[in-house]
Amino acid sequence: MRDAIKKGMALGFGLAAASKEQAEKVFDDLVKKGELTRKESQEFMDHVMAKGTEKQEQFDSKMMEQMKKLLREWDVATKDDVQALEERVKKLEQEIYTK
Repeated sequence: MRDAIKKGMALGFGLAAASKEQAEKVFDDLVKKGELTRKESQEFMDHVMAKGTEKQEQFDSKMMEQMKKLLREWDVATKDDVQALEERVKKLEQEIYTK
């Protein structure tokens, strides 16, 4: 399952990088044609990148919530659950060995 998550995230990052490169190419072409100034191109690119970052953060947040929900439904132990059990085992071992 971790591999699937990693592959999905890598795909998302790859698409984002490819999209950025494509957007930069389009803006460069518009500048070369004289339809945009270099400053306008940079401002628009900054705006697009900020929106992309915002959307990525929203996506990441929703994805994390979905993952947590799925793990709860599958009744998978959390890190806190495991730590609590480890502490409990340590206490029980101390009780056994101190008697």
